[in-house]
Amino acid sequence: MGLTFSTWASRISDVQLALNLTKADLGTVLFAVPFGQLFIMPFSGKLAARYGSHRTVVFGLILYICSLIGLGAATQRWHLMIAMFFFGIFSNLTNISVNTQGIYAEGLFRRAIMSSFHGAWSTAGFTGALIGIGMIALGLSPFYHFLAVALALWGIIFLNYGYLVRVKIKPVRKSRRRLFSKPDSVLLWLGIMAFCCMLSEGIMFDWSVIYFEDVIGASGSVKVLGYTCFMVMMALGRFFGDRVIRRVGRKRVLQVSGCLISAGLYLAVALPYVTTAAIAFMMVGIGVSTIVPTIFSIAGRRPGIAPSIALQTVSSVSFLGFMLGPPVIGHIAEATGLRTSFAIIGIFGFGITFLVSRIKAIGDA
Repeated sequence: MGLTFSTWASRISDVQLALNLTKADLGTVLFAVPFGQLFIMPFSGKLAARYGSHRTVVFGLILYICSLIGLGAATQRWHLMIAMFFFGIFSNLTNISVNTQGIYAEGLFRRAIMSSFHGAWSTAGFTGALIGIGMIALGLSPFYHFLAVALALWGIIFLNYGYLVRVKIKPVRKSRRRLFSKPDSVLLWLGIMAFCCMLSEGIMFDWSVIYFEDVIGASGSVKVLGYTCFMVMMALGRFFGDRVIRRVGRKRVLQVSGCLISAGLYLAVALPYVTTAAIAFMMVGIGVSTIVPTIFSIAGRRPGIAPSIALQTVSSVSFLGFMLGPPVIGHIAEATGLRTSFAIIGIFGFGITFLVSRIKAIGDA
């Protein structure tokens, strides 16, 4: 899943150039992804609970990869929007399913390992950035780049499907709630925290390459440097995150993480040079690394609620970060510049630090 997304992220600027899109145009097109997520959001958790996450994760991932090929094949803006709509649908279904698998696997080990699973996602993201650099250097178009990655990904699915955790879920009464009923208050607060984090992640995924290109003036493979630095540090933070959490506690780690996100974004705004911006994006990568995995781990253990349903509730709030972030940033950037956009998003890191103290379950889980 990480390789699929980072493959797209590494070529966003090339697709933008090929279709002659302005920043505002790109921001509008990016809205198609969250609309797809919104469309499937009420059903993702229920599908995973009913049919088993080991089935829905494979189904969703195969079609997620097909959508990636569609992004590379787009020759007009409406082609790209349709492909991105399905990209959003299958990314959400895969996300809920694979994190449900992570919760089950974490239960087998009886200790915190969720952050390491997300570290694998980030490592794949870093790998996708490196592959993107290579493909750009070779002069391959996004379509042939995406097709080559898709073939490798389908092979990975085939070889690893047998290792998924198979659990028969017995839906509990509490999880059978109406679509618009009041959610569990703890899950709601966790979702708001995840919203702030995913808003920061979204701007890095979709706009870091363009920031290096337009604000810093980087060109060629150097324009992917900021995204690569972000992904590397996010991966390292996630692989070591469980160990750090066990030593200093969830609350302290989340508070520091929020501050790092804001500090990194404001450093990139204040000193828009290759070296300082690369360091700034590293800080953001470390900051976002443990937040979502920790929130998902806490949510998945809420008593009386099936893990997939709990994750659906948290994601229903947090996905707005991806929905509102990148597209809105595009329109703000068109009006005032990317530096202003990054400065606005920097506020949400401090918001995470503030919200941690309001969620008692963080200290108890």
